[in-house]
Amino acid sequence: MKPQVLQLDIQGTPQAWISQEQAASHYATGAVVWEDGAGPLATMRGGFNVARRVQSRIDISPIIALRGCARVNLFDQAPAFSRRKLFVRDRHTCAYCAERFREQDLTVEHIVPESRGGAWDFRNCVSACKPCNTLKGARTPEEAGMKLVYLPYVPSRFEDFLLAGRNVRADVHEWLASRLPKGSRLC
Repeated sequence: MKPQVLQLDIQGTPQAWISQEQAASHYATGAVVWEDGAGPLATMRGGFNVARRVQSRIDISPIIALRGCARVNLFDQAPAFSRRKLFVRDRHTCAYCAERFREQDLTVEHIVPESRGGAWDFRNCVSACKPCNTLKGARTPEEAGMKLVYLPYVPSRFEDFLLAGRNVRADVHEWLASRLPKGSRLC
């Protein structure tokens, strides 16, 4: 899988992970205002200009900012919930026994049980191993006599991009990590 490009608005707010081809399109239309990262992510080659004896090429940076501003303030939107993001947020650690597990050995544990109206969101869900999840059952941690070793939280915009990114280059990871809130579990 090819590394993706982090697309920002002109102010530096993450907007999306895009393909290298989408980034090349932004370069070609002059939409890229500034770029960052330690060197090009890729170089795309195009046609050959016979008169100048030069092949066209576009160097794709791993982080690009586009002209204009976002229509929606993404800081006002809660990040989308997913099992993978939850497990990474919790560092593959069970919220009850504090042991680390492989992703396939973890479950999504609802603090307020789903049968009692507990939501599938970052505030109500934590990672739990199968034995701890079974022991807690459809009870609250207090009712089950179990204590959480960490509290759930909603990831910030920058944390969400780290959680959602796959095959993230070290320089892009460092750029996002430098903008994480203090106390983030992803530091």
